[in-house]
Amino acid sequence: MLFPPIDALYYTCPGIAQQGLSSFPCDGGVNYARATTGRVRRRYPHPLIVEQARTLLATARGYKWEALFTLALATGMRCGELIALKWQDINFKTGTLQVVRVLTRVPTKMPKREHVYMEAEPKTQKSCCRVMIAPFALEALKEHRVHQLEAKLKAGASWQEHDYVFCTLHGTHLGPNHVVEEFKLLLKQAGLPDIRFHDLRHSAATLLLSLGIHPKVVQELLGHTQISITMDVYSHVLPGMQQDAMGKLNEALRRREGDDKRESS
Repeated sequence: MLFPPIDALYYTCPGIAQQGLSSFPCDGGVNYARATTGRVRRRYPHPLIVEQARTLLATARGYKWEALFTLALATGMRCGELIALKWQDINFKTGTLQVVRVLTRVPTKMPKREHVYMEAEPKTQKSCCRVMIAPFALEALKEHRVHQLEAKLKAGASWQEHDYVFCTLHGTHLGPNHVVEEFKLLLKQAGLPDIRFHDLRHSAATLLLSLGIHPKVVQELLGHTQISITMDVYSHVLPGMQQDAMGKLNEALRRREGDDKRESS
């Protein structure tokens, strides 16, 4: 199996700061973490195959964070983008959403609180994009909204209105570590490999490419600034795509029985 070069993945990792440490601890969302020694620690993607993705979705059905994991798998959105998503960003009529913010960790000088989470703009302008939502994910979001409205009524005066799609019982944003913990529990329940949450992003891209979706479409979905990044990161999918392409070319152009007879007649 081929894996992407260091430069390509390092470029796509929003969690890597200049000091070389992850600034967003969402399940090791970075593919490479640079230690203080300057060495690079590789974290290869481990995408789910189609059967595993189906198992994950089936296991998540009826789970409180079903919509979160479904949307992650359907769109390839990063953890910070998902927990910063607001209802105002979703257009149910067109079946689209806008990625306009992320939730990022900011250090503080308070001794009892090392950091806080704040809304910020996505890393690149390309990351601010409009994303089509698959119908199965859109249905999960609609059901999730009903459950959230019920929780809001139950919370009463303790509810804090921030318009977050995925939030606590009081309306505040979810912590990335909580998302990871819930994801790990779901994986265990489903009997799936212990992958990172960020691997849902890789799963979305790999599944789309393996289904023959044009890399340009996948690039736009993931918010990569250049298509070369997409091609480098997911180069392990290309051999299968080439084989499929040659099969289709062969089917279209190969001689069929009777062709020689028609030509000679």
